[in-house]
Amino acid sequence: MDHLFQFDSEHKSTYTHIAGVDEVGRGPLAGPVVCAAVILPDTVTFSYLDDSKKLTEKRREQVYDEIISQALSYSIVEIDSQTIDDINILNATKKGMVQSVQSLHISPDLVLIDGNQHIDIPTPQVTVVKGDSKSASIAAASILAKVYRDRLMKDLAKHYPMYGFQSNKGYGSKMHREAIKTHGACKVHRRSFLKKIENEVEQLTFL
Repeated sequence: MDHLFQFDSEHKSTYTHIAGVDEVGRGPLAGPVVCAAVILPDTVTFSYLDDSKKLTEKRREQVYDEIISQALSYSIVEIDSQTIDDINILNATKKGMVQSVQSLHISPDLVLIDGNQHIDIPTPQVTVVKGDSKSASIAAASILAKVYRDRLMKDLAKHYPMYGFQSNKGYGSKMHREAIKTHGACKVHRRSFLKKIENEVEQLTFL
């Protein structure tokens, strides 16, 4: 965990409020892409902080609450499946990242972004490939986005139980794909992501 904070601290001599930005949900067939931004104070106490993908669900939930309680500012933004279809997933992700930074109640003077894509903001920014395993701020943002989206997909599973969203989180598991072929797609599915399935059935219906 110390190396994550070391990465961020290297910018502290120049910048005061550093925001980490990350997204979750670029690849699923259903549900939104979720982006988060977070500004951490200089001193924080986390039970465990790392790339959200490396943590168990229980640990993510625990650290999520710790981030919420200790962050100087944070924001979480959903970009829905309709918007993803309209502007494509890359632009939808960038849109969500911009909105998450703009929604912070403290304006950052540096933004650290997971990946290699810059976003359209006036604030200085640094892209960090695999940033959620290098930067504390980005790791915190990845956990906020992951836990928020997982909770959302579990809630959607109550409305659309046939797709197994509670377990696949909208990703294209075999069970999920078979359910789409059997029941059709619902309003939270990304139509632009279903081309292969449309080719495998005579007619794909939308609920």
